[in-house]
Amino acid sequence: MDAGVRLFAEHGIDNVSLREITRAAGARNSVALQHHFGDRDGLLRAIVERYRTGIEVRRHERLDACGDRPGLRPLAEALVVPLAACLHEDGGPAFLQIFADLVNRPRPLLEPLQPTGGDIDDSMERWRRMLDPLLPRGAAHVHRRFSATLYASVEMARCARSGPQADTDTDVVTAATVDVVAAILSAPVSAETARAVRARDARRARTRSSA
Repeated sequence: MDAGVRLFAEHGIDNVSLREITRAAGARNSVALQHHFGDRDGLLRAIVERYRTGIEVRRHERLDACGDRPGLRPLAEALVVPLAACLHEDGGPAFLQIFADLVNRPRPLLEPLQPTGGDIDDSMERWRRMLDPLLPRGAAHVHRRFSATLYASVEMARCARSGPQADTDTDVVTAATVDVVAAILSAPVSAETARAVRARDARRARTRSSA
C-alpha cells in the first residue's frame, strides 16, 4: 500500500501498473497485490480508507461545532480543514494528490471518501444536508457543492506537491482555500447562468420525450 501511495502520487493513477507497484514494494510474489486487493480499484479503496476515518472524525467535529444554525464559512471550514490536516500526517500529502486525481475526472474510478462499512456515518452527506438550505437559489443546478469540493481537493494537492513547508505556510493556504470555497458556495447564480440551465433542461426534456 505504501508503494502504491507513493507511485500514484508521483505519476498519477492512470500511469502506474500493478506490476510497477509490486516491484517497488519489493514483493517476490508477482500476484501478492491481486491477492490482497483484487485490482487497482481495490488498492485505491484501501488507500482511501486508510485516511478516510481521520477525515470523517475531523469533519464531524467541525459540523458538530456548527450547531443548529450553521454559516457558510464554518461549513467551508468543515470541508477544507479536515483535508488540510492530512498535510501533517505520514503519507498524507501523497494521499491528497491521489484524492484530487480521483475527484478531478469526468467519471471517477470510485466515489472518494465514501464509507465502506463500520460505525462512522458519512460526513459529506451530513455536510450536504446542512449546506443545501444556505445555497443561493439555483446553485444546486450548477453543481456548486461539487465545484467547492473539487477546488478544495485541487488546492490541497497543490500545497502537498510543493513539498515540506512551515506550518504558517500551510495555515495560509488552508485559510485562503476556505475563503474561496465560501465564496463559491455563496456566489449568486447569474441571470445568464439561469437561462443556460433552463435551456439545457429543455433540451434534455425534448430528448427524453423523443426517446
